[in-house]
Amino acid sequence: MKLLLHACCAPCSAECAKALRGEQIEPELFWFNPNIHPSSEYEKRKECLLVMTREDKLRLIIHDEYNMRKFISGAPLIERCAYCYRLRLEKTAKIASETGYDAFSTSLLISPYQNHELLKKTAEECAALFNIEFLYRDFRTHYREGQKNARERGFYMQKYCGCVFSQYEKGDRRPRTREQNL
Repeated sequence: MKLLLHACCAPCSAECAKALRGEQIEPELFWFNPNIHPSSEYEKRKECLLVMTREDKLRLIIHDEYNMRKFISGAPLIERCAYCYRLRLEKTAKIASETGYDAFSTSLLISPYQNHELLKKTAEECAALFNIEFLYRDFRTHYREGQKNARERGFYMQKYCGCVFSQYEKGDRRPRTREQNL
């Protein structure tokens, strides 16, 4: 099976790839996370993923798009996670469908902090939209091991999901310059 795995970060993606390899599925990773704020956080996560994919001999496709203004203008405050899931999974499904993959999935499925049922529903809708299979796996059983392995490997460990809203909710309420907020 040729699988495109949306990669949210190195700690989560490494463990998902390991689990898939245990099933004899060799995933190719796809970086598309325009939700991550600020740009320095975006770059830290992307760079760590680059290191991880080199070390683990995984193929990585980067769709580099950082545009906080565009993300915030599209993210309704109440349903921002639904918007964020749709944005990233729709792009992953589209790329997978257009470039010859058999299926797609996401490393977001490893986090106990994500809305798992909404993720699954959104991915299934995106799969139908682009006529491609969504490979569902409940990776949450691998979460603690993934965190442990990431610490041992010295991976960058983020403290919030990624968007400015989750950053604020986690307590990072430091004053920001106008440039940092864009």
